[in-house]
Amino acid sequence: MKIAIILGTRPEIIKMSPIIRQCEKQGINYYILHTGQHYSYEMDKIFFEQLKLPQAKYNLDVGSGKHGEQTGKMLAAIEEILIKDRPDIVLVQGDTNTVLAGALAASKLQIKIGHVEAGLRSFDCLMPEETNRIIADHISDYLFAPTETSRKHLLNEGIPDEKIFVTGNTVVDAAYQNLEISKNRADILKELGLKEKEYFAATVHRAENVDNKERLGRILSGFLQIYKEFGLPIIFPAHPRAVKMIKEFGFEVPEGTRLIEPLGYLEFLQLESGARMILTDSGGVQEESCILEVPCVTLRDNTERPETVDVGANLIAGTGEQIILCARQMMESKPEWENPYGNGESAELTIGKLQ
Repeated sequence: MKIAIILGTRPEIIKMSPIIRQCEKQGINYYILHTGQHYSYEMDKIFFEQLKLPQAKYNLDVGSGKHGEQTGKMLAAIEEILIKDRPDIVLVQGDTNTVLAGALAASKLQIKIGHVEAGLRSFDCLMPEETNRIIADHISDYLFAPTETSRKHLLNEGIPDEKIFVTGNTVVDAAYQNLEISKNRADILKELGLKEKEYFAATVHRAENVDNKERLGRILSGFLQIYKEFGLPIIFPAHPRAVKMIKEFGFEVPEGTRLIEPLGYLEFLQLESGARMILTDSGGVQEESCILEVPCVTLRDNTERPETVDVGANLIAGTGEQIILCARQMMESKPEWENPYGNGESAELTIGKLQ
């Protein structure tokens, strides 16, 4: 069996890292194809090194662009590689344009497709990621659903039960494995002069938030309210676009919010793990906070990670007055929820289903 692991963004590298390690452990014939959707492969090499992963065999360096243009470039280039170095199975993860292009290329060549993290649904068709998820799921042969909720979404869409495997989420494996690696590489709390559970961590990067003056202004106002009520600093590793839009809209960084440069993944894992609470619009951070037993408030109107809400690890606040109300509620919560994403054996279960 030969597996092609197709990825193109750092979140995909993170969530595929346990799959890659499992292939290495079992001596499986595989290769990594990096599309360069977010960053050039040259920029991501350090990321592979930090996570102690083998380097990619192929890199496309597609770069950013409009959805159609970017997906089209990847589709053509992936197809060429799959014809030349034909695998038995293509593995993709999540909901990016890389996933869509990889799955389509494999489908046209009649190569079996495994979709890791299948069945997630926000039910918001304005999100391009929702389109990517749905298409990838409906052309895949192996659908690795992280939870029973994801499995039900797939069954409700008519996907045969025999194609669906509930394996948990590789984000659990990744969080455990990579947090351990990070302990030998950095101590971000010491560097930033922070003490465990005496700060909040925040991330805001989604276009619907940072590019919208009203929504971004309400989020910053929510940060100020939280600081005034709880007196703990909000550590905000800010995406360059968020910093740019704060300036363009004429906003001041609110009192108590500490804007810092974006952190590497390993450092950010430590920041998450030590936080008293997390404020985010990221799907992956919702999962990680749940796994790391840190209460979360989500700065969005919906989520494709409802399991985090169901177990009591997360509240959906939107960007208005609900932010402070949800923060109060989560500050009173105790991290006694059951992790809905499995016990860290997802990669092993996933590879096992392919054999």
